Amino acid sequence: MHEMGIVIQIIDIVKSSIPQNLKGVPVERVHIAVGKMSAIVPSSLKFCFDIAIKDTPLEGSQLHIEELPVTLHCKNCDHKWTIDQPVFKCDKCHHTDIDMLSGRELNIVSIEMATDES
Repeated sequence: MHEMGIVIQIIDIVKSSIPQNLKGVPVERVHIAVGKMSAIVPSSLKFCFDIAIKDTPLEGSQLHIEELPVTLHCKNCDHKWTIDQPVFKCDKCHHTDIDMLSGRELNIVSIEMATDES
């Protein structure tokens, strides 16, 4: 399960991204974007996140995952489209000379910190 290694890296990045003046403020939510071709299983990532945040500044926080579609571009006819199935040919001209524009990402989009309501 490579998701645990990915989660540990996410936690390290989040911890190092917290400004010095907010080091004691709890992290409430971490938003990430994951491409559907990234070979990451979102439910496994959440499971590993819930285990790995114990005894860290992220303990009690939630992981919000946005799945990004696979977007392709045909070099022959300049058509752009998204796919749900692994069919890598243009759905307009049927050429196979294509680029994958999105679908392999793994990005931390945002980190939500608790607010002081007092």
